[in-house]
Amino acid sequence: MSRSQLGKDVQGHIVRGLACFDTPTEVANSVEKEFGIKLTRQAVEAYDPTKRAGARMAKKWRAVFEEARAKFLSDVRSVPIASRTYRLRSLQRMLERCEASGNFKMAAELLEQAAKEVGGWYLHRCEPSGLGGGSFNPLPQPSYVLVPARPGVLALPHNRPDGQPALIDVSLPTPPVSKC
Repeated sequence: MSRSQLGKDVQGHIVRGLACFDTPTEVANSVEKEFGIKLTRQAVEAYDPTKRAGARMAKKWRAVFEEARAKFLSDVRSVPIASRTYRLRSLQRMLERCEASGNFKMAAELLEQAAKEVGGWYLHRCEPSGLGGGSFNPLPQPSYVLVPARPGVLALPHNRPDGQPALIDVSLPTPPVSKC
């Protein structure tokens, strides 16, 4: 079917599907299911301006594609699996099916995954500005001063109950001798 024979709603559906990173096959199947029109992958790919087949796509559809792609990339909340609650409900349904079918190994794996999900195992928490928004100091500053007591030994003043400095041996061990 040629482009001129497709309605604007069908063309818009194709462009928005491709903008959301659906494959041409997935979009073609979606068009067949939604509109009852059978399209080839190649016909669908012509609506993707990032592909060679879509290089000469109309400006109108190119703008729709870019707008839909930008919205898709910026709105993670519109994807259900991005929600922890959705993932836990899905895991719960899978767990119930596994237990009903007697697949206890898979059920145990699902329980472990749910525990990791609830415990924040999959979250990446990074505070480059430092804890609580303070300045980031990669090396902690010591609250003591190292004093050389004798060669190879350092003294930490005032860290023993009797007030005497603790001695720390900092001499390097001799490297192992290799026998060739």
